[in-house]
Amino acid sequence: MKNYLLCLMLIGCLLTSCNNDNPSKSRLTQVSTDFNFDWQFQLVDTTGNTAEWKNVRLPHDWSVEASFDSINGEGATGYLPGGTGLYQKKFPLQLKSDEKAYILFDGVYNNSEVFLNGEKVGVHPYGYSPFYFDISSYLNLEKDSNLIEVKVDRTRYADSRWYTGSGIYRDVKLLVKNKLHIPIWGVFVTTPKIEEKTAEVSVSVQIKNDFSEDKKAELRTEIYNQEGQKVNEDIISIETRGNSQTSALQSVSIENPVLWDVDNPYRYKAVTSILYDGEIIDQQETVFGVRSIRFDADEGFFLNGKNRKIKGVCLHHDGGLVGAAVPDDVWRRRLGKLKEAGCNAIRISHNPGSQAFLDLCDEMGFLVQDEFFDEWDNPKDKRKNMNEQSVDYITRGYTEHFQEWAEKDLKNTVLAHRNHPSIIQWSIGNEIEWTYPRNAEATGFFNNMEWQGNYFFSEPPYSVEQIKEKLNTLPKEKYDIGETAKKLAKWTRELDTTRYITANCILPSASHLSGYADVLDVVGYSYRRVIYDYGHKNYPNKVIMGTENLPQWHEWKAVMERPFISGLFLWTGIDYMGESNGGWPKKGTQSGLLNQAGFEKTPYHMMKTLWNDAPHLHLTTQSLEKSIYKLNGAGEPVEKKENGWEKALWFWHETNEHWNYSANESTVVEVYSNCDEVELFLNDTSFGRKKLDNFADHIYKWSVPFAEGELKAEGYIDGKKVDAIAQLKTAKEPHAVQLSVDKSELSANAYDVAHIVAQIIDLDGNPLRNVDSKISFSISGDVKLLGVDNGSARNVQDYQSTEIVTDKGRCLLVVQSNFDAGDVTISAESEGLKTGELILKIKADK
Repeated sequence: MKNYLLCLMLIGCLLTSCNNDNPSKSRLTQVSTDFNFDWQFQLVDTTGNTAEWKNVRLPHDWSVEASFDSINGEGATGYLPGGTGLYQKKFPLQLKSDEKAYILFDGVYNNSEVFLNGEKVGVHPYGYSPFYFDISSYLNLEKDSNLIEVKVDRTRYADSRWYTGSGIYRDVKLLVKNKLHIPIWGVFVTTPKIEEKTAEVSVSVQIKNDFSEDKKAELRTEIYNQEGQKVNEDIISIETRGNSQTSALQSVSIENPVLWDVDNPYRYKAVTSILYDGEIIDQQETVFGVRSIRFDADEGFFLNGKNRKIKGVCLHHDGGLVGAAVPDDVWRRRLGKLKEAGCNAIRISHNPGSQAFLDLCDEMGFLVQDEFFDEWDNPKDKRKNMNEQSVDYITRGYTEHFQEWAEKDLKNTVLAHRNHPSIIQWSIGNEIEWTYPRNAEATGFFNNMEWQGNYFFSEPPYSVEQIKEKLNTLPKEKYDIGETAKKLAKWTRELDTTRYITANCILPSASHLSGYADVLDVVGYSYRRVIYDYGHKNYPNKVIMGTENLPQWHEWKAVMERPFISGLFLWTGIDYMGESNGGWPKKGTQSGLLNQAGFEKTPYHMMKTLWNDAPHLHLTTQSLEKSIYKLNGAGEPVEKKENGWEKALWFWHETNEHWNYSANESTVVEVYSNCDEVELFLNDTSFGRKKLDNFADHIYKWSVPFAEGELKAEGYIDGKKVDAIAQLKTAKEPHAVQLSVDKSELSANAYDVAHIVAQIIDLDGNPLRNVDSKISFSISGDVKLLGVDNGSARNVQDYQSTEIVTDKGRCLLVVQSNFDAGDVTISAESEGLKTGELILKIKADK
């Protein structure tokens, strides 16, 4: 837990100056100081005028604070503005003569410039990679005050896919170290040998000596288990020349190791210290896991020797109403729901994730594919996907910087992230083939007058030999996809050979032959499940899997039928802002299992029935007229488009989670379940017990004339009734606003977050999901309002508000603690309804 008071104490320890060049006299000032507080921010308008400075805490996303704008915004990035933002912070720090200071940014979007005391320290164009600067020589020597300034140029407000946010949207840390120290990201912990009763831990350490003379010291690494007990240590002597950097390798064993696993994400901690004359002068803690991973071309994926399927989802980095500056508790709620659905893996698409997000994946037991880039040598079209179709200033993206910055951004990401046990794959790129036109042409899918197939659901029209011939004869371009891929893979392997390198290939039939797939350990197929067999037949030694897939049953069915397919990543786990060109008022994309407020959608329950063994039932309804079904001769619902489920795309058919229709109206009732059989009741009258095997689309269905009362579904496995049931009751007139909260107690640390859900209910407490109303929240007490949302992709009401119109009768309020303890009263009122109220307790941070 981040601790602001500790931050102040640590900075205070650094105020005294002395002139001693002997590290033995230096106390340990190893600090990873939380530098997120006491910043000021101002926005610069298009004429160069600046707004008033306002106090902000980091992480901070200024775009999400604005109103959605259909005129000046772009659907690609959620109709929210960019601009130029300025940050500044005053802080006390005077170094001793044997100390160094660094500033570490986990992510600034984007084109940032950093100044200290009026001098330019450095720049960083990429908005997703971490970076740091040595600020030692820029600090004030004569006075105990420093001013850091960060300029962020987000005037290219449609420069990425998709919503990016604007500003210093990830954590910032100030680090003060002895001149003889472990550099930032200077420890790499691996577990090269794991047996039942012992595990070998290899600790590679960089040591930097910024003294002018050679230094001798000791390097000690202690291993602690998750309960805080020391299990082993290793001490070696080290010698470093002046003004140089060297490396050391330590080996430590763990007896009876507890393995990191998706079901038991057990973590150890390596504490690595430099000791000079017996005193610790520098120290770094590294959390790691003991685990093994293996991909096999025939048998799929193995974690700790156990064959298991990757049940993954793709996630963009926005958190709905908080934008890109996502508090840990917001991710924790969202990831927790995905975990409950059976999800065990996250593809961070299309750019590297934050340290905080990866920490949560380590803690909660998610496998991670960490993706470096969405663009390489050539730009993508930010509005319409694929290769660039229009050129204008606001869409200039990372391609502008790729040639100069790609190696540094990739290596910074690997160095910063490679100790996370959750990461199993590095992805060097997403759907890059679109930007090299000759690859698309070589497939035969496009501009081929002799072919009438469907790209998503047809095998390649050209044979392997024909594609090979095309790639050999089509005109060469300035950049070659295979050569660039080779370069990126080489840089990755220079720093980590313990993970598998992959890429999300949208045109794998060409990528297998262009040199692209040659450098990949795992070839990821994007929306190409129909050619899994084609790939395995023609390239039997290559590991292939789905890395971007439709959130549909037919995708998972294809995985389960093929042992050689390790799994998939659904697009997407959660609805996200952006990818809505010309879609106003739709500001985001609705392909998620959860919506933008983190509420479960119908496909969430479908995947929960596919990814879990525990019995699950979920009821939805729809009028027959509005449904995707018709009645057959036997009066049973069947698809209007026969076998349409086999080619269903991103967006689920419209369903309702209520039982409110006109008297005798024809309805279709769906039940999503993993039970062998389900029986449906309306007011205790059975509508029949049906078998799942009789529904190829994996959805139970009944035709039910509407009558007020209770719908109930009961499940059976192996002929025995299970405890799980699903119910819907006819709701009466709206009566009250009901409040619920995920955490009723927060720590006064200015980080903890509570999610308050307001639901319109009737007199009997039944939710009304077919009625909407304006909700006004009131907050009495010391918390920070983060915003409101109703989860709809078409909601363009301001997030930064205390009022919102519900969607499906509900909405979400998110608040964050400050530093004061006490009770906070939150109420929600709506015209004509009884006001809802709850109390949050804010406890003093320990």
